[in-house]
Amino acid sequence: MSLTNPQIAEHFQELADLLEFGGTNPFRIRAYRNSVRVIEDYPESVADLARNESFDLTDIPGIGDAVAKKIKVLVDTGELPQLQELKATIPESVLDLLRVPGMGPKKAAVLYKELDVQSLEDLAEACRNDRVKNLKGFGAKTQQAILDGIQIAAAANERIYWATADELVQRLRTHLKKCKAIQELEFAGSYRRGKETVGDLDVLVVSQAGPEVMDHFGEFTEIASVTVRGDTKMSVRTKKAFQIDLRVVPRESFGAALAYFTGSKEHNVALRGLAKQKQLRLNEWGVFDTSGEEEVYVSGQTETEVYETLGLSWIPPELRENRIEFSTNSAHTMNRLIDANDLLGDLHMHTTATDGKGTLEEMVEAARSRGLQYIAITDHSQRVSMARGLTPDRLLEQWDQIDDLNAKLDGSFRILKGIECDILEQGGMDLPDEVLAQGDWVLGAIHYGQQQSLEQITERILEAIRHPEVDAIAHPTGRLLLKREPYAVDLRRVMTTCAEYGKALEINANPMRLDLNDIQLMHATELGIPIVINSDAHSTDGLDVLRYGILQARRGGLTPSRVLNTLPLEDFLKWRETRKSGTARGISTEEDA
Repeated sequence: MSLTNPQIAEHFQELADLLEFGGTNPFRIRAYRNSVRVIEDYPESVADLARNESFDLTDIPGIGDAVAKKIKVLVDTGELPQLQELKATIPESVLDLLRVPGMGPKKAAVLYKELDVQSLEDLAEACRNDRVKNLKGFGAKTQQAILDGIQIAAAANERIYWATADELVQRLRTHLKKCKAIQELEFAGSYRRGKETVGDLDVLVVSQAGPEVMDHFGEFTEIASVTVRGDTKMSVRTKKAFQIDLRVVPRESFGAALAYFTGSKEHNVALRGLAKQKQLRLNEWGVFDTSGEEEVYVSGQTETEVYETLGLSWIPPELRENRIEFSTNSAHTMNRLIDANDLLGDLHMHTTATDGKGTLEEMVEAARSRGLQYIAITDHSQRVSMARGLTPDRLLEQWDQIDDLNAKLDGSFRILKGIECDILEQGGMDLPDEVLAQGDWVLGAIHYGQQQSLEQITERILEAIRHPEVDAIAHPTGRLLLKREPYAVDLRRVMTTCAEYGKALEINANPMRLDLNDIQLMHATELGIPIVINSDAHSTDGLDVLRYGILQARRGGLTPSRVLNTLPLEDFLKWRETRKSGTARGISTEEDA
């Protein structure tokens, strides 16, 4: 198996964390942390380059001789000996402490050495007994923050990002497809439903040779242990303790099994209720007629025939949560959920002018190569000083550069002059009105003061929505999945005000954000609020996360007509003109008629 760049980077991230935990030379730690960023962002496969004898890894800026040697060992053996040695010196559960928001290796080391904290359970007990606040460098406020973050860390141990699960799925799919005994293959569960995080993987295959399938599955190099093995089912744990369940089912049951193991539980309960009304019984083996003396198999080979037997059209997996999918009004939605081909623009991205890694020209080319017709460059405003946020003069200078570049383009692509303008802690926008008025697209965003009260944060956002130059609110709840809870905000008031002023809300497609969530999107749709699906890209590769935003939109039941950046440029600009004139109250197309 060839390691991906994120997998290689993860090894060096863990190595740096453990070295810092042990108090090693900070220069060596810094070198490893720098290599993590370099490897993650490198456009080519570092593993392939490591195997290329004619290529010197130290030619990659930021990769020194020591790191290059370790990369080669890792690629050749799948392990870093130094990392394994460090792991052997401390209990594995200690590493869970690093998942607590704000808990760096140094603090974790203090807790381990001073209080013998070896797990999240130990940490929670130490906080509840007020033992943490008495340590040097901690205090009562830090102790409470740690206690609040333990729940997030526990969830991070149990679930992974959908994007991470998808990478595992693609590697496993490639492996399983090499097995000639497998006739059909599909992944089910929360992964197939597109949930933001995934707790395990369910794999279904059709085969006449179960043992052969199990043997091949067992050769997957990422398996650490086998917990159950039979002729038709095998459960394993990966090296990251993630569970995968593989089941072999007969062809006549494949569709019924796929529906059953895709779920959700609530959706399946509703389906079984419909079946019972029709004197049918539904389970993972098929749909059976129970009206006679003996049950008779009716259907089950495909999902479509299972749903049709129950008097339903096939329901997209993303909607199977027993929320809207059984509504008589949802047929149009299910037939035309948004997909990746519908997006024509991306209205949130960053360049090297602030904290991005791609130049203006590189981001434009990346967008064009992905088939987009327009983008908005939205670098940070001056309040975000750690990202070299743009002052008014620097912003206007960038917008002049955009005008010049637009003049050179052939007219088939347009760069919008945008800004991600901070909503200040005391209220108001981070840049003067007369500057914002010269832009084509203004995002309002909160990056600071996230610990303020619900009333304070809500009022800050409401003020931004009422601002005449603000078009949309970026990552509206500020959450980071498995890392940071949303800040306190009255989202219902935010949405009501967006609807009143004709402003848009963002789905931030970063897989760590996916903000707004699916239920919030349904509420926004009820109010007619326009949605924008944006990458928030900080590099050219960052544009690829748009697919995660599309998946989130599908879970929220969004059709293309509900998403602003599915509009052709001319129509999008018309919407903005009406918004600025105060007449826009959403978007509509012939599709809604």
